[in-house]
Amino acid sequence: MKVALDTLGCKLNQAETERLSRQLLEAGHCLVPSTTKADIYILNTCTVTHSADSKSRHWLRLAHRRNLEARLVVTGCYAQRKPDELARIAGVSLVVGNNEKPRLLSLLQDTGCLVSPTSTNGHLLTPIKPRRTRTFIKIQDGCSHFCAYCIVPRVRRQEKSQPADHTVAEIKQRVSEGYQEIVLTGTKIGDYRDNGLNLKGLLERILTETDVPRLRLSSLQPQEISPELLKVWQNSRLCPHFHLSLQSGSDQILQRMRRSYSTVDYHRVVRLIRDVVPDAAITTDIIVGFPGETEKQFAESNEFCHKLRFARIHIFSFSPRPGTEANQMLDQLGAEVKRERSQKMLALAQESAESFQKQFLGQLIPVLWEMKSDGIWSGLTSNYIKVYGKSNEDLTNKLLSVKLIKTKGDGMWGENIGFSRSLANTPNKEYNIVNVANSEGLPAD
Repeated sequence: MKVALDTLGCKLNQAETERLSRQLLEAGHCLVPSTTKADIYILNTCTVTHSADSKSRHWLRLAHRRNLEARLVVTGCYAQRKPDELARIAGVSLVVGNNEKPRLLSLLQDTGCLVSPTSTNGHLLTPIKPRRTRTFIKIQDGCSHFCAYCIVPRVRRQEKSQPADHTVAEIKQRVSEGYQEIVLTGTKIGDYRDNGLNLKGLLERILTETDVPRLRLSSLQPQEISPELLKVWQNSRLCPHFHLSLQSGSDQILQRMRRSYSTVDYHRVVRLIRDVVPDAAITTDIIVGFPGETEKQFAESNEFCHKLRFARIHIFSFSPRPGTEANQMLDQLGAEVKRERSQKMLALAQESAESFQKQFLGQLIPVLWEMKSDGIWSGLTSNYIKVYGKSNEDLTNKLLSVKLIKTKGDGMWGENIGFSRSLANTPNKEYNIVNVANSEGLPAD
């Protein structure tokens, strides 16, 4: 059967969709773009904001119009939270929440949504070739910490970690298929545990037992960073990129959000990272317009972000979610206030990103080249700088160095691509990693 899959939301959703794609291919089905006519459309949904819900409904209606006879299948966080609402959309045949998502393929077969093709004897009809240069692997799921604004613990509450043996085997398989970068993802990967093995132990196993050129973590919580964990970054294959969700730079708002740290705690962690991995990119999320956020508190948040010089800031206007504590708060802010504050924070984010990038002007840095558009190639450095450049060669999925010569929009412009050949032939010390063997806790303010 022709199957179209699409994903909305986080990297964890992307990892789950990738896994399902492989299962479908192994079962002998044909994957087609979601913009074409298919026999079955599968959407892995997000429900973090009202906008995410709206995008899911829009996607499903478009799919139904493409093929009125096709079966529509909805899974993910929106499906977990509001299955009946989604089931009422025209064409939807099956709604599968997160709890049942690991069994999705068998559910599709059992309900008749998916008709098994001729047996493939357990082999792929065609080898899987990387459509991207990076691939996502889920190592953990679930969160039991109920932040006031967040719906995720209500739709992904059951905490569990994938066995380390499975993760190592999965990474070896992806590397054998040609992927150059593996991104480890989960709801709260800092809570990873497998028979006494924590996240640090898992990273050490991966770096020892696999040949993955680049290993990146999707996100961590500030309280999960320790000198012991940071020792692993002495291996240059582990990307010097830390995504640490801040959410607000005001201590009063952080308390109302029920976050587990103060701005002092967060700042100490950032200083520790920069002491150990000086060239690391530290990226973050910020919510503006949280209920009761005053102009003074927003100014505090803006100033704190300015002080920390983030490499990238993802900005979200507060979106009340039914079932969360923040949804019941009385002092909700208007849409215009949220828009104004988003614009101010966006201006700061752009200034901060450019400031981070300028540190690397004139340097020769490896880039994992991903795609070509209008004659211009683009790719990512290991510390998450988007780089653009020109080349007559096919650079897809190649790790080649480039000299960074200027900032360009959301990234930097490079020249002399491949000047120092490949990553394997460049000096091991691509970024400055400080030995932390003798670190003793967080640095003082």
